[in-house]
Amino acid sequence: MATFFNMAYDYRDLFLTGLQYTLLLAVIGVLCGFILGVVVALMRMSSLAVLRWIATAWVEFLRGTPMLVQLFLIHYGLPAIGLEFSPIQSGAITLTINSSAYLAEIFRAGIQGVDRGQTEASRSLGMTQAMTLRYIVLPQAFKSVLPAIGNEFITIIKESSIVAMIGVTDLLLQARTITSITYDGLTPLLIIALMYFVLTFALSKLLGLLERRLSASDHR
Repeated sequence: MATFFNMAYDYRDLFLTGLQYTLLLAVIGVLCGFILGVVVALMRMSSLAVLRWIATAWVEFLRGTPMLVQLFLIHYGLPAIGLEFSPIQSGAITLTINSSAYLAEIFRAGIQGVDRGQTEASRSLGMTQAMTLRYIVLPQAFKSVLPAIGNEFITIIKESSIVAMIGVTDLLLQARTITSITYDGLTPLLIIALMYFVLTFALSKLLGLLERRLSASDHR
C-alpha cells in the first residue's frame, strides 16, 4: 500500500499529464461527435435516399468495426493517400467519428420520440420545417437523450486508452512509461485503474442527479 501511494505521489506529474490528455480527448470526442451525430441522425431521417444510404453506411461501418482498427486506419492508413495527422489529432478524429455513430442513433430515437402532434401544431401556426426542427423537436429530443449522451462520455473516457497505441501520452501510456522506469508492472496500472474509476463513478453520479432533476421538471 505504501508503494502505491509513494508511486502516485512521486510520479504525480506524469499521471496528471496523462489525465489531462485523457479528458481532453474525451471532451473533443463527445462534443464533436455530438455535432456530427446530429447531422448523421438528420441524414438518416432525410427524404433523400442517397443521404439515408450514406448515413446508414456510416453508422453501420463504425459500429461494426473495432475502434482500434479505425484508429490505425486513420493514423497509419491515411498517410498512404497524403493525409497525415499527429497522434493526438488521429486520436481525436477516431473518438469523434466513433462516438458520432452511436450518438446519431441516440438522437434519431430522441427525435422520433417527440410527439408528432407538436410538429403538426407548429406547422399549423406557420412555422417552417426548419423552425419546427430547431425550436420544437431538437430541444425536446436533446432533453430526452441527455443521460444517454452522458453515458457515451463515460464510455469514451474508458475507450480513449487506445490512443496509447499510437503514442499519445494519456493515462495508459504514462503508466507504461513509469513501468519502464521502476520495473513495476502492477502498481502504475492499479493507479490509473483507480483514476479511471473515480472519473467514471463521479460522472455517473452527476448523470443520475441530472436525470432526477430532468424527471422532476417534467412532472411540474
